[in-house]
Amino acid sequence: MPKVGMEPLRRKALVDAALRVIGDHGSLAVTMSDIARQAGVSPALAHHYFGSKEQLLIETIRSLLRQLRHDTVAALKEARTPRERLSAVIRVSFHADQFAPDTIAAWLAFYAEAQRSEETRRFLVIYARRLRSNLLADLKALLPADAAERIAEGAAAMIDGLYIRQSLKSAPIGIEASIALTEDYLNALLAATSPSAQGKRNDHIERPKDK
Repeated sequence: MPKVGMEPLRRKALVDAALRVIGDHGSLAVTMSDIARQAGVSPALAHHYFGSKEQLLIETIRSLLRQLRHDTVAALKEARTPRERLSAVIRVSFHADQFAPDTIAAWLAFYAEAQRSEETRRFLVIYARRLRSNLLADLKALLPADAAERIAEGAAAMIDGLYIRQSLKSAPIGIEASIALTEDYLNALLAATSPSAQGKRNDHIERPKDK
């Protein structure tokens, strides 16, 4: 097997350390020295690999997005039907790795930073578009386009909202409960909006009698 160079390993160690330090602080108000200490390297080496704290933080959010995309692609490959694919997207969104306290704290910190940083905001927009696109692709296979778009927006908002509530340690919601709530939302709207349901409702509409 080919040997892995030290640079990729050290870069990953610094990204992982940044995630932990951000999680501990609950914000991006951390220093390169804090991150380097957590990674067990010198601040000079951290600067050598990333140049600045800002570049390291951008790589950290890139890493979160890459992992989420990798998990989503793998889960979708295992699904056979549009409905199974929707469930796969939901379950990946609440995967245990995503629910780690450090990861939740990092996501929230990046959302706060997006109010000031255009580059951070751009990465979060990419995440939101991917989530909506993944939901919409399979909803369109089950519903008319306008209904699919409406439900995709609602499901994405529900996923994000439930995720954010994980930061409220006074009222935590577990992984399985979050998945079940989102599935219930989808099932209710799919049942109410499907073409067959629409047809049944039309059959019950009383037609005006001929005079």
